[in-house]
Amino acid sequence: MTAHSSPVRRAAALAATVTAAVLLAACGGGNDGGGNDGSSRHDGHGTTSAAPDGRGERNAADISFARGMIPHHRQAVDMAALAATRTGSAEVKKLAAEIKRAQGPEIRTLSGWLTAWGEKVPAGTGVGEHTGHSGSGMMTPGEMEKLEKSSGEAFDTAFLTMMVEHHEGAVEMARTERSDGVYGPAKDMAGDIVTSQSAEIARMNKLLGTG
Repeated sequence: MTAHSSPVRRAAALAATVTAAVLLAACGGGNDGGGNDGSSRHDGHGTTSAAPDGRGERNAADISFARGMIPHHRQAVDMAALAATRTGSAEVKKLAAEIKRAQGPEIRTLSGWLTAWGEKVPAGTGVGEHTGHSGSGMMTPGEMEKLEKSSGEAFDTAFLTMMVEHHEGAVEMARTERSDGVYGPAKDMAGDIVTSQSAEIARMNKLLGTG
């Protein structure tokens, strides 16, 4: 009896030691040393992020960008549509067609984002229906009426002058989205707007003789 008691006690002691080590690891293994228990992931700023690149998230700046750019683009398309029958310049007609071709699809994309986010899509599709969306280079109903009533060289000068201001507003809005937004596709679109409309501003200023 005595001859076997020492190995038995050693085996029991070893088992107890292993059990204690397992329990200790279970208690401390989920801690990263910084107080995080592993129950959630953070982006380093204390906010939960399901998509590290921001492509699945949106914030107030993204919503504001979409809401503001839709009526802004609609007015640009309205202005461009007038050029088909009022301009006396092939260059102005070509530019207007390019503006319509670029901004029409963007309106649909922006509207789709707002719908998917459960947000209201701004109303207004025609000339003079943009009241309440002033600022950022938007034309007033009076300015739109003046443009609609002009033709030939007078139209070209008014159209180019107004569209430069309009584009400058869009570029400003897009730069705000680039700096404040988090939704990847919106930031990408904003970058495209800055690039394309800045180039069109330079082109229009050249046609006006001021660039």
